[in-house]
Parts: sequence; structure tokens; C-alpha cells
Amino acid sequence: MKMKQDKSMQNATKPSYFVLSGLTDDPRLELLLFTLFLLFYVVTLLANISIIVIISGDSRLHIPMYFFIKNLSFLDLCYSSVILPKTLATFLSVTKTISFVECVMQMYLFGASVSLECFLLGVMAYDRYVAICNPLLYMILMKKRFCVQLVGFAYLGGYLNASIHTSCTFQLPFCKSNKIDHFYCDVPPLLKLSCSDTTANELVMFIFGGLAEISSLTTIMVSYSYIISTILNINSQQGRKKSFSTCTSHLMTVGIFYSTIVFMYLRPSSSYAMSQDRIASVFYTVIIPMLNPLIYGLRNKELTRAFMKIREKYTPWLLLL
Repeated sequence: MKMKQDKSMQNATKPSYFVLSGLTDDPRLELLLFTLFLLFYVVTLLANISIIVIISGDSRLHIPMYFFIKNLSFLDLCYSSVILPKTLATFLSVTKTISFVECVMQMYLFGASVSLECFLLGVMAYDRYVAICNPLLYMILMKKRFCVQLVGFAYLGGYLNASIHTSCTFQLPFCKSNKIDHFYCDVPPLLKLSCSDTTANELVMFIFGGLAEISSLTTIMVSYSYIISTILNINSQQGRKKSFSTCTSHLMTVGIFYSTIVFMYLRPSSSYAMSQDRIASVFYTVIIPMLNPLIYGLRNKELTRAFMKIREKYTPWLLLL
């Protein structure tokens, strides 16, 4: 009898669906946001797919650096597709509901994407360290098999981290409400719906989330300390400029990504508000996946040349259609 009561209580605290509050309650503003987000999503898809196609189709770009850039574009493609289609649908929906299973999968895939980007940016920093500090050994050290292993470990770490956060969150009873004060399923707003003590969950989020971010950031900082030291010892000004130019796109990506993390997690708790968190989340889910391929595409001469070559090759055929 007691087991039946516990089971019924557990079912009662696991809602079949959640309601997303979205970004605004103003219908006119929702229509504007829908148009903007749809535009951003289309640009994100086109830009990232273009990077993947260009790198895959040009044999000259089949080197470790572009292998990692292609994986970053694939990650950004998946990253935005986890959140944006549902967000676009909620802009046009009256109920703004998301099923329990959809919510679990969205949180899991989003958490994996954030952790993956942390690890992948660290791997890319190590790649730049080997290329600049040990250029003669670059192709020997960064063999294809080793590069695949590095990306594989990044995926393993990302999905393991997401599994821990997701399983810890959804084992909680949600008896306060089923309305999520956010435009997608994320850990902090879901913890607020639980009627049990969430201290352990917050500790897990801090430890494992911080571990992914700190380990990646440490790798980036150590790598660039050696890179800067090596560049400063280059006698030729042209040589220093050329070496540093190969790092600028990565540094810009790291700066945008980690500045968002700092804003979200390293500001005083007294200034915390869900409205601020939603703004930062827009950068995560909308802006960063769109900016990354544009940064690499516009600043990388090899990618630009490869794109121009493809355009010259296929433009005459397109004009005939």
C-alpha cells in the first residue's frame, strides 16, 4: 500500500508537460522576435553548412586546424537547432507548452552542447600551440587519428557532463508549478519549480559545470602563454603578424563565449535576475552559433579563397537554371 502511495505521489510530481514563459508577453513584440530569430537561424544554418561543405570539398583544407573548425561548425549547427525551432514555435503558440520528454531531451542536448564547446575550444587552443610552438612537428604530433581522439574525448566529456546535470534535475519532484520562467528548459529555472531541497543539485551544477569551464579555460590560457612567448621571440615582424593572425579567430570566439559565461555565473548573486539570464541565454543559443562561422569565414583567407573557388565553379551552372 505504501509503495502504491509513493508511486502515485511520484507521478503527481512529474508533470506530463511544462509551460515556457518565453521572452515576452507582448504579441507584437513576439512577432518581431519571431522574424529576427528566424533570420538569425537561417543565417546560422547557411553559414555553418557552408563552412562544413567548403572544408570537406577542398583537399587543401584537410589539415587539423580546419578539422576542428568543421567540428565547431557542426556543433553550432546542432547547438542552435536544439533550442531555436521550439522557440520559434512558442512565439506563434498560445499555450507555449513543451512535453516532459521534450524538456528532458532539450536540457540534455543543450547541456552537452555548452560543455562540448568548452572542451572543443580548449582542443583548438592546443592545436594552435603545437602549430606555432612546434611547427616542424605539427603534422607528426597532430595526426588524423589523434585529432579524432581529441574530438571524441570532447564529445564524451560533454555528454557525460550533460547526463549528470539532466539526471540530477529530473529526479526532483516538481510540485510548485509547471511553468518554466525561461524560453527553453534549463537547470536553474527548473530547480525553482521543485518543492524539495535543491542544494545538492546546485552543488553538482557548480562542480561539474565549473570543471568543464575551468579545465578548458586553463588549457586555453596555458597554450596562449606559450604561443605569445614564441611569437614575441620571432625576429621578423611579418612572421609575428602571420603567426598571430592564425589565432585571432579562435581568440575572438573564446572571448565571446567566455564573456557570456562570466556574465551569467561570476556576477554578484544580489544582481541576479531571470531577465538577465534570458538575455545571456540568447547569446548562447542565437548569437554565438551565428557569429562563429562568420568570424572564421571572414577572417580566414584560406576559407575565403576556397569559397570564391566554389562560387566561380558553380555560378555558371546556377545562372543556367
